[in-house]
Amino acid sequence: MNQKNATRVPVSTGHFTVLLSPTPRGARLARLLAVQWLRDREVPYEVTETAAHIVAELAANAATHGRVGGRSFRLVLRASPATLRIEVTDTRAEALPALPVPAPESESGRGMLLVEALADRWGVVLGPVPGKTVWAELGLPAHRRPGTRAPVARALS
Repeated sequence: MNQKNATRVPVSTGHFTVLLSPTPRGARLARLLAVQWLRDREVPYEVTETAAHIVAELAANAATHGRVGGRSFRLVLRASPATLRIEVTDTRAEALPALPVPAPESESGRGMLLVEALADRWGVVLGPVPGKTVWAELGLPAHRRPGTRAPVARALS
């Protein structure tokens, strides 16, 4: 398959889906593809930048903690007039994201704290077996009051 055609996104769709390798390179590609898809839809800069950070973290988690040899992770972006939803599905349901309190000298362990701070809502949905989907939502500007965030909802279902 021609690599250029594999990553082309039709501009008329309201969602984007791609399977990526669970590697640092796959996580980086997830962020780059998400940013391009959002720019093509003229999503405001601040929402695009926030979404890029969330995608980077969720994809890095899928590549690091959700990795199973030979299995890809899936990135899905869904845009509605009110909300941008980011979903990352991997194949390790037992490795659920957490909000740890890392030691100040720790070099890692703050990723989900970043998602918590940036997203209006986020959560986890178990399945399809053996996987899980970690999702985050951002309200789009016409539906978000400046300086406010919606309450965080974490659902396991």
